[in-house]
Amino acid sequence: MHDARRALFPARAAGWTLVLGLAFAGHAKTAFSEPTETLRTVTVDARGRPEAAQQVPIPLTSIDGETLEAQQSYRLDDLQQWLPSTSITFGDPRQSAIAVRGVGKNPSNDGLEGSTGVYLDNVYLGRAGMATFDLLDIERVDLLRGPQGTLFGKNTTAGVLALYSRPPTWETERSLQLSIGQRGLAQGQAVFSGALSEDTAGRLLVYGTHERGTIENLYDGGRVNGGDRSGLRGQWLLRRGDGFSLRVIADQHRERSTYGTRVIYALGGGPAAARARAGGATGIVNDPRRYAVNTDGVERVDLDQGGMSAEANWKLGSGATLTSITAGRSWKFAPTTNDNLNIPVLIDGGTRVRQQQFSQELRYAGPTSGAVDHVVGAFYMRQRMRNEISTVFGPQADIVLQGTRVPVLANASTLSFGALDTESFALFSQATWHATSRLDLTAGLRVTQERKDGRTHRGDSTGGAAATAFLRNRPIVLGAYDTGSLAIRQTRPSALLNASYRLDDDAIGYVSASHGERSGGINLAGPGAAPGPLGAASLIIGPERVDSLDVGVKSSLWNDRLTLNVNAFLAGVRGYQTSMFVPAGAGAGNYVEILTNAGDLRSQGLELDASARPVRGLTVWTNAAFNDARYRRYDDAPCPSERAFVPNARCSLTGRQVAGAPRWTFNAGAEYRRPVGPSTQHFVSAAYAWRSAQDGTLDGSVYSRIAAYGLIHLATGWKVARGNEAWSLSFWLRNALDKKYFPTVAATANGAYVASVGTPRTLGMTVRLDY
Repeated sequence: MHDARRALFPARAAGWTLVLGLAFAGHAKTAFSEPTETLRTVTVDARGRPEAAQQVPIPLTSIDGETLEAQQSYRLDDLQQWLPSTSITFGDPRQSAIAVRGVGKNPSNDGLEGSTGVYLDNVYLGRAGMATFDLLDIERVDLLRGPQGTLFGKNTTAGVLALYSRPPTWETERSLQLSIGQRGLAQGQAVFSGALSEDTAGRLLVYGTHERGTIENLYDGGRVNGGDRSGLRGQWLLRRGDGFSLRVIADQHRERSTYGTRVIYALGGGPAAARARAGGATGIVNDPRRYAVNTDGVERVDLDQGGMSAEANWKLGSGATLTSITAGRSWKFAPTTNDNLNIPVLIDGGTRVRQQQFSQELRYAGPTSGAVDHVVGAFYMRQRMRNEISTVFGPQADIVLQGTRVPVLANASTLSFGALDTESFALFSQATWHATSRLDLTAGLRVTQERKDGRTHRGDSTGGAAATAFLRNRPIVLGAYDTGSLAIRQTRPSALLNASYRLDDDAIGYVSASHGERSGGINLAGPGAAPGPLGAASLIIGPERVDSLDVGVKSSLWNDRLTLNVNAFLAGVRGYQTSMFVPAGAGAGNYVEILTNAGDLRSQGLELDASARPVRGLTVWTNAAFNDARYRRYDDAPCPSERAFVPNARCSLTGRQVAGAPRWTFNAGAEYRRPVGPSTQHFVSAAYAWRSAQDGTLDGSVYSRIAAYGLIHLATGWKVARGNEAWSLSFWLRNALDKKYFPTVAATANGAYVASVGTPRTLGMTVRLDY
């Protein structure tokens, strides 16, 4: 009965939307556009005003929402299969990170912001996990590579990933859509858009998704790594002539799932296997390709998030534009963790997070008719972060985690609390001088002032026993501790110098040098090593600084039927924010992970981005990147499991490829649309995504190495227009060759490695009605 109710969930969501959508009157626009011979012009707002992407002299990739919809790509981590130089880590919504050019695979620590900024409809999201809802009714996705911040929003060191939802339309749009696929996949969505009055329009999206799961649990025969997600997004648009517009967006998203479940990737060179078996564990699944676990508990995630934004634009008589973006968002995450074994080691626990943020941006974009274009603005943001970290140890905790039967952790429980208040204020400006009819010179400057006030404290543990031989470990793992107030006060600059030259009417070359800084962080993963000799100061890390150089050419050829963009980059990172392990006390195998500034990192490479329309209706695209991202200096790095449990072992990662940064990525696709009758259109599309081998974890262990893999996605469908209605039917096949792959790998405290699994081959169909 429970499964039946979940299967009906998307249908109920669509039904609710149908009722709400009755407020939109009029006739829907259902005719489909005729395929053209030239490529569509992509308009972006990367420099504070609408302009063609091919005219923006920075490395930029844009994907339209229709392309994502055709291939059923609706998750944040799907985007790395479309974007160059991009790796997206997804364990669960909290353990999400976006790396661009090898920079940004940061630890999922609540006190640390990501190197890659994520924006939703021009609103900065304080953490990547805020974008882990279903990406439906999306107009486009833009990726800006390199440090950003002299034009808008928050300062970032690796790049910006910007998500744009489709705005309200003045013509009525109404659609109902249902997708079904293997492993119980069912997704329903409904969209209603249209004029509400002469000056206002609205848009409403409601969706629900159910997935049974991709991993089998041999313990009870169930399936995990799936669940339910639902959400809605409502918009209201006011326009007063050409001089003023106001767009208000409100959204709410909910997830109840077992996402975050990981399989054992390797038992490693440490004592993990021996300790697990000594504790009585049986049926350990050590072949990750089985996509199976044998555990008496599962990962569970409860996620609720939402927010509201208001963007107002005034067009002044001088031709300038004044923009105000006001937004508030909340994010609540409550998990239950698991130990991947069928014995009671960790019975319950996890990190509960509550985050709230408010942001205000004011931006003035001067007129473009003169010799100098300029943008000036101010940005303010306040975040409030609270977390609770709980751990309930089972009776077998000591033998599995400590390698001893002395009851130190057995049946003990501990609870710690973290708090972080962040206030950020920035002034930014950028100006472009049209020196000649072909040469543009641009300079940008940003000054960011941030203050962070944090604290973490742990109450006295309950249960368990602290044997004399292990008293030195107790302050690290158990027992009361309070760091007191922790504070960061920093003023950080960002800067840009850019020169672009119009080679001819259809090509530009550019050189861009930029500097970006990301403020330091406060470790909120519990007291960690603070009770030991490192003290509370070990919970504070310094800023991350990036100097980046880009040299590229953007060209439109063959009468706008081919775009070809090439870019070379070189970036140096100082104070790279990451994590490392330090001894937690007496005895081999007692380590605790802390945040740290690892040292220097260098990223250099070449990027290619191309699209073509060789014949009417056929679009071919590709992007590729070579990225050599290495640690220039990283001594005292975390040791891999093959050395981590050697007393007094010291390891270095100097000269090694950065974890999570494949040297080569290649994405390509093609779509062909053609009419097959006066009212019928057929399409077929294919996409291929490949990435080379990479280190899965920071320690560079041979046991965590991720092999190269490539994925093929196929789709075909028809759209039939009849009067005021249009029916669409499509069939799609994701991961057509059923490749077993593992996007992310993580290390455990006792030397084993666990991995998230890639989506197996999934065949499905989508039915859509526009009316």
